[in-house]
Amino acid sequence: MSFRENFRLRLMGRLGKIIFWFWHKSVRMTLIGDEEYQKIRKERKPVIFLVWHGRIFLVPYFFRRRKIMPLISPSEDGEIAAQIMARWGYKILRGSGSHSMVEPWKEMVRELRSGGQVIIVPDGPKGPDRKVKLGGIKLAQQTGAYLVPFSFSTSKKKILNSWDHFLMFLPFSRVVAIYGKPFMVDPDLSGDKLEKECLRIEQILIKLDYKADKFFS
Repeated sequence: MSFRENFRLRLMGRLGKIIFWFWHKSVRMTLIGDEEYQKIRKERKPVIFLVWHGRIFLVPYFFRRRKIMPLISPSEDGEIAAQIMARWGYKILRGSGSHSMVEPWKEMVRELRSGGQVIIVPDGPKGPDRKVKLGGIKLAQQTGAYLVPFSFSTSKKKILNSWDHFLMFLPFSRVVAIYGKPFMVDPDLSGDKLEKECLRIEQILIKLDYKADKFFS
């Protein structure tokens, strides 16, 4: 990366953090369903958050200052997100299914085995939309981490014409942030049974989106 390009991305990261802060501070936030999550965190249990790509707009601000490790795509868009989130105390990790995951995988395993938290986008940086890939599930199997679905919705929506139907909230709107029930994956599941578990988790996340959207209907 050239000096000019590096400077441009760093500048966008600084400006992005300021814009995100004011944008998020303008909304009224309601939090639902975090009791069980808080309980397992008090016990220092490892957590993998599952958030669809189309519902990540709230994530950088909402989970700030918790020293969570997000897996962020090595794309240019990912670099901007990484620049913003690094300034809020996240443990930035770059990687995706279209690149080698050997080293990022080791980092996530190490983080979870030490009682940390990781954010995974289960439909990846390119989709298909709301189709769970196996990476996060296998990571939970290997580490014994709890999977915690997460979503949000808003009273004033802006949905982009993108593959993931990316959801944004408008300034001065109402926002609901919603946790799903934490659960673990049987480490012995494989083959067809693991595929069925994948589909079950997919439905959990889809229903959580629906629950969030219904909050304002």
